[in-house]
Amino acid sequence: MTGVLNTVDQRTNLVGENRLELLLFSLNSRQLFAINVFKVREVIKVPPLTKLPGSHYHITGVASLRGNSVPVIDLRGAIGFPPSRLEKQEDNLIITEYNRTVQGFLVGQVRNIVNTTWTEIQPPPKTTGRSNYLTAITQIKDGDTTQIVEIIDVEKVLAEIIDYDVSISEGVLDEMLSAHMIGRNVLIVDDSSTARAQVKGTLSQLGLNIIECSDGLEALNLLKSWSAEGKDVTEELLLVITDAEMPEMDGYKLTHEIRMDPKLKDLHVVLNTSLSGSFNEAMVKKVGCDRFISKFQPDLLVEVTQNQLRSVLNG
Repeated sequence: MTGVLNTVDQRTNLVGENRLELLLFSLNSRQLFAINVFKVREVIKVPPLTKLPGSHYHITGVASLRGNSVPVIDLRGAIGFPPSRLEKQEDNLIITEYNRTVQGFLVGQVRNIVNTTWTEIQPPPKTTGRSNYLTAITQIKDGDTTQIVEIIDVEKVLAEIIDYDVSISEGVLDEMLSAHMIGRNVLIVDDSSTARAQVKGTLSQLGLNIIECSDGLEALNLLKSWSAEGKDVTEELLLVITDAEMPEMDGYKLTHEIRMDPKLKDLHVVLNTSLSGSFNEAMVKKVGCDRFISKFQPDLLVEVTQNQLRSVLNG
């Protein structure tokens, strides 16, 4: 356990190599779940929690960590299982940072970290339906057996607890551009249907036509198919908005592949991710993204889109 906790902060250098590391944990059952290590700040035993009257029923309480108040979400209850019982000795808090906010997820036993590649991460089976809380699945070897690991769609969990407003603030929209927006195509690439819906809900207000892909490989294949058909892809798309972490191919690798293709290299690519910090800024420069936006900021998303349209119109 101590080894896991001490190395979480040090193991983010695989991002951009189409590799990732997963923190494995249980939710008081035999099934294994996971989230990306890069989202994890630390793992701690459950401290005393302060109840918040009127808070969402999946928020167990607030933890005071080094002077900061961190909301604690019962992950077991949030994804549809019976709520957790805090008296269990194996309970832990996974402290994460998503969309510029810090939160703790109450889980059961924290197992270990596994190193894998995005090509080994697969979308959840279609039979799970739209109501599931999985963004992907993978398999790990445990001795002589192979075990399924379910990767939690944390953005969906948070969206059901936090009310993300997709409305655009007054003064952000440039009325001079409105007529030029209508019907232009934007490609959104994100493995979370919730995240895609949030971006679509914002940009659809501009009259833009939204095309969706659920991973980088799907997006790259789509772009290459357009190119093979003789289409000018830079004319087809105003911009590409991609997540960083996705099955099959991550957003960094997708951007790299776009920049390496002479017919795609001039596409305007925006990285829109719940990951934050200077590391992401460095990765954006390394792979050639045009812009990095931390989720979820509707006004900034609109401003970036409008700036790109101005650039197109000005030649």
